[in-house]
Formats: sequence, C-alpha cells, structure tokens
Amino acid sequence: MEAYTGFAQVYDTFMNNVPYHQWADYLESLLQEYGVAQGLLLELGCGTGTMAEEMAARGYDMIGVDSSEDMLSEALEKKWDSGHEILYLCQDMRSFELYGTVAAAYCVCDSLNYLTTREDLVQMFRLVNNYLDPGGIFVFDCNTAAEYRSPLRQAPIVETQEGDTMIWENLWDEVSRENEHRLTLFLQEEDGRYRKEEEIHIQRAWEPPQIREALRESGLEFVAEYEAFTRREPDAGSCRIYFIARENGK
Repeated sequence: MEAYTGFAQVYDTFMNNVPYHQWADYLESLLQEYGVAQGLLLELGCGTGTMAEEMAARGYDMIGVDSSEDMLSEALEKKWDSGHEILYLCQDMRSFELYGTVAAAYCVCDSLNYLTTREDLVQMFRLVNNYLDPGGIFVFDCNTAAEYRSPLRQAPIVETQEGDTMIWENLWDEVSRENEHRLTLFLQEEDGRYRKEEEIHIQRAWEPPQIREALRESGLEFVAEYEAFTRREPDAGSCRIYFIARENGK
C-alpha cells in the first residue's frame, strides 16, 4: 500500500491541530540566527505545502519537493489560493535534482524519519550539501525513540472530522527502531456512501550520534542540535530534535 494517497485529500483536515504557524516561527528564528534572513529555500518532504506557504508569507522564495503526487495536488490548490510563487517538484528526497543552489534547506514534521536506511540518509544529506550555496544552512527535525515508545503515541486513535473517519494504529519495534503507522480511512462520498482506504507508513528513529556521523560522511558540517522549539540541549527524554548543518564544500 502506497503512503499518502487517499490520506492526502484529508491530511489537512486531520492535522488541523498542528501549530504550523508557531513551528514556522521557530524555523524562521533558526534560519535568521544562522544568517539566512532571505533568499531561496528548499523544503524536502513538503507534503500539502502548509510550511512552504508559511515561509513564503515570511518573504522567502520557495521550492517544495515531495514524492507524493496526491499531496502536491493539495499544495497546488493552496498556492493558487494564496498567490505565492512556490515551485513544487514531484521528486524523491533521496534523488532530487535542482537547477541551481539554494540559500538554505529544511526538512521538518518528521519527514526525515521516512528514510529507514543509513544509505538513504547519507545520500539525501549529500544531495543537500551539493545544492546549498557555499556556507548554506540545512535545518531538519527527527522524531526519537522516546517519541515512538510513548504510551500516547502507541495508543490507537479514532477520529472523525467533517464526515470522514480515521483509525490510526502504531507498532514500535525496538530491534529495528522502526514504527509502523497503520491508517484506515472511511471517506464520505458525495452520494453519502463511504470509501475505505488503507495505508501503511514506516518511520525509523535515528539517534543523534547516527545523524552526526551521517552528516560527516555526506560532507555536511554539523553545527548544533536542540530539543524541538527550544535552544536547549536534547536529552534521553527528548521526543523531537532539531539539527542544524552547514554546507562544507562540494
């Protein structure tokens, strides 16, 4: 089952509790702290374009990359409504291609956790290093094992929004360090009947030392890591960590 197909059309509905505006404030503060107050930004795993829209509203020029055509269809609708000049590319973050370099790149909302092998992680980092301006900045977040292990995360979720119902189940594997998200959707059609959609999403928890080593191997320079939405050093209980890396030569 392919991820982000049927879920794409109701993704924003069921994610309406996510404080994207505040997350974008934090991302902007990091970019400005490391010298990127304007210019061209690349978002990897842009999904339905909510963060890209937020950053475009802050004056950045935007490129969004995502491998799901269905998610990008939703992003294009937002672009037409907002009028923001955002270039969307349907590409895999492990093999994306750009026409030139960017001032900074970011990959947030745990998109990086979808990379489940070290080879994929290093390859994505190498591409980012290749497409950053000299000294350019890469900001990304990553869910940790503490997040996936949490009882709240492991408890099944049943939610109904605007006539559609989502059942979300999680299975954490301590050995593989992978979490399997099982989604069952009942989507209401115009005639009142329901269509059932099922998806499986696999995410891997990466430890900070693994991230730092992959950055080193890719050519990127590790700069800092923070507990999400703070400037505090992460600890064993941190559920989401933000990393900052810098272009370090091609």
